[in-house]
Amino acid sequence: MISQPANVRYKLVMQKISPVLLLPLLLVLTACHTLKNSTAMTTGQTAQTFHLERKQVLAADYLLSLPEGYDAAATKRWPLILFLHGAGERGTNLWLVAKHGPPKIDLAKKEFIIVSPQCPEGAIWSNDLLLALLDEIEAKYAVDAKRVYLTGLSMGGFGTWNLALSNPEKFAAIAPICGGGQTIQITLAKHFSPNQLALMKGMGVWAFHGGKDSTVTPDESEHMVAALKKAGCTDVKLTIYPEAEHDSWTQTYANPELFAWFLRHSR
Repeated sequence: MISQPANVRYKLVMQKISPVLLLPLLLVLTACHTLKNSTAMTTGQTAQTFHLERKQVLAADYLLSLPEGYDAAATKRWPLILFLHGAGERGTNLWLVAKHGPPKIDLAKKEFIIVSPQCPEGAIWSNDLLLALLDEIEAKYAVDAKRVYLTGLSMGGFGTWNLALSNPEKFAAIAPICGGGQTIQITLAKHFSPNQLALMKGMGVWAFHGGKDSTVTPDESEHMVAALKKAGCTDVKLTIYPEAEHDSWTQTYANPELFAWFLRHSR
């Protein structure tokens, strides 16, 4: 049997392929060529739109402390403290959260519901997560929505500033400790959103910092407080402990005046 040259075999195969089978391929090649040419012809600035929908799953473990005499069936509503821990308590061991702050001390007799969530390892506080948790707690327990307070230390101090300034309508008063943040929310409220600024003015702020803190320097709290005062907020104060380093939270949470100050604030 005499073999045919490759080019001859190719011609014979192509002659046997139906033109109908080739039509889809030709349409695809034509479309690609047209799209390429169309993109290349679009020069200058044009308006475009991006849209993407993603499913968000929000979950957190948290410590819950209910005050003495709490009765969900009664008509009484209780003030709530949301506590945000620092970076060292992140992870999966929930009881690390009780190392510092309100979950460490006995507040059962102080008439507060205390919620202390745990941030995952390697993460920072998420406003979406905290707001969802707060909504869940308010729906599930006898919370006085007009007396919800927020406090946190170090990374939790940053989280306190961020969450409160983004959602001032949620909190009657806040106590960020050795934290800091961005003043952009205050600036935008001052110049573009009088309603948001009014909500900030209605929220009590008592910040705390160690004067010798080299981890988060005192100017972080100072510039946040100064920005609020410049915007017209008057219920704002800052306590600097001259000899304290990063741990300015121990003496802050040991001071009963902080919790009395919380209770003097209501939305």
